[in-house]
Amino acid sequence: VQLQASGGGLVQPGGSLRLSCAASGAIFSVGVMGWYRQAPGKQRELVATINRGGSTDYADSVKGRFTISRDNARNTLYLQMNSLIPDDTAVYYCNAYYIKNYWGQGTLVTVSS
Repeated sequence: VQLQASGGGLVQPGGSLRLSCAASGAIFSVGVMGWYRQAPGKQRELVATINRGGSTDYADSVKGRFTISRDNARNTLYLQMNSLIPDDTAVYYCNAYYIKNYWGQGTLVTVSS
């Protein structure tokens, strides 16, 4: 299983970014996919998840601003992030869960003016 995240970068407060995660193997079709993030000096935290049926769940801190989605034909997971704030600054990790957790390498998002 390989998870390749991309799309991070520097953005001003109020701006938007879209993260992508390309998944290899069968995990995408059977697992729960998600995004987590880890800010400097903090523990890794859940951002959003989406299951095979498309049901989603979000951390309270991102509800109404972030949208998780998946393209099953392309085995790709997305995270659309709008109205970004400095507290969203973190390394964002793509995650797949099926029996155990699988992690991508992370992509850095920096929200700063």
